[in-house]
Amino acid sequence: MDAGLMDIFFSRSLVTVLLCFKCSYHPVPIVFSQAKGSSIWDPEGNKYLDFLSAYSAVNQGHCHPKILKALQEQAERLTLSSRAFYNDKFPMFAERLTSMFGYDMVLPMNTGAEGVETALKVARKWGYEKKKIPNDEAIIVSCCGCFHGRTLAAISMSCDNEATNGFGPLLSGHLKVDFGDEAALEKIFKESGDRIAAFLFEPIQGEAGVIIPPDGYLKAVRDLCTKYNVLMIADEIQSGLARSGKMLACDWEEVRPDMVILGKALGGGVIPVSAVLADKDVMLCIRPGEHGSTFGGNPLASAVSIASLDVIKEEKLAERSAHLGEELRHQLLKIQQQFPNYIKEVRGRGLFNAVEFDSKVLSPVSAYDICLKMKERGVLAKPTHDTIVRLTPPLCISLNELQEGSKALHDVLEHDLPNMQKVKPAKVSQTTTTTCNRCGRNLY
Repeated sequence: MDAGLMDIFFSRSLVTVLLCFKCSYHPVPIVFSQAKGSSIWDPEGNKYLDFLSAYSAVNQGHCHPKILKALQEQAERLTLSSRAFYNDKFPMFAERLTSMFGYDMVLPMNTGAEGVETALKVARKWGYEKKKIPNDEAIIVSCCGCFHGRTLAAISMSCDNEATNGFGPLLSGHLKVDFGDEAALEKIFKESGDRIAAFLFEPIQGEAGVIIPPDGYLKAVRDLCTKYNVLMIADEIQSGLARSGKMLACDWEEVRPDMVILGKALGGGVIPVSAVLADKDVMLCIRPGEHGSTFGGNPLASAVSIASLDVIKEEKLAERSAHLGEELRHQLLKIQQQFPNYIKEVRGRGLFNAVEFDSKVLSPVSAYDICLKMKERGVLAKPTHDTIVRLTPPLCISLNELQEGSKALHDVLEHDLPNMQKVKPAKVSQTTTTTCNRCGRNLY
């Protein structure tokens, strides 16, 4: 596709689709045409390195041959049975998933947000049946800075004004606590513990900017949830399935949550699949007819998920993520040493990483502008908030490709940023948006 055709693509032929994208995301202006492993090509044949992995949905790499083979073979046999009948693939998927993570049961869904909604419903039902919380008084505690999706229940727990403004009334039955603050969590448990059904959290906060909790926090959460009879629900949709250098991010502190939510890479970047894992004493609170999904646990998704899990194990992607993540952070810290005024912090676990810039020094340039310049140098990354660039490549990426990605960031800071700061208009101060409209806490 030549430049003229590309202009037409952006200006006319898919204008409706592009407008819909811009309503819900702020996409980097590039069109994907083909992908393989950690590489992406646009319609003109330009090659890019993927440093986002579709928000960790393609941990195994784009278009993995084993996953595609499973998709094709199952698609030729049976794609859907609905939950009105049994199929022969879901039991195999359920056995593989429960045995791999050590839980009794799995409730299959499709998207990550559906998985979150499912976990919340199960937790509330458990609260009423097992904990004997008075009817309609169950509380879910979540963390400031959390991201659990964009459905109504998920945004009802959000501190993001953009996610909540104009969508009220939001659902009640939620309390907020600062992520990483075990004392604040215990205070809430002491004050309202008899009505708290669950604590929902991300072991590593993704959309907040790859926020790593303090050492010992996850163990403290486990102890507090046990002490106050509160379900510990880990949203591992982004952080799980080898992304952080462990199969689950909770494994860094050898913690076993009561419920685990998986998604994204569970479908290998091929098909949407999510799942909620729990033991029988929790899961069996949901009875036939009380929850379900027409496509949840369908044979096509089950076959793809089995292959996706096999690839993670066979290719030792958790170990690979841990090793390459150390190397990437080593490279990024060298860049920070060269540009200490610009880079405030480098953080991450495994190949789940972020670079945070000093907003005052970076201004009027934003992290989005940095990503645009990285794209020009052949590397695709995505900002989260105005000052953070997330770096989460597929776990199959090579060491040379990692170095190419970090070099692109280095070159942007060295060659592009000074000129960008000269020509870009200064931002207008917007002090009215610095705090959450709901809890009053500072936003990012």
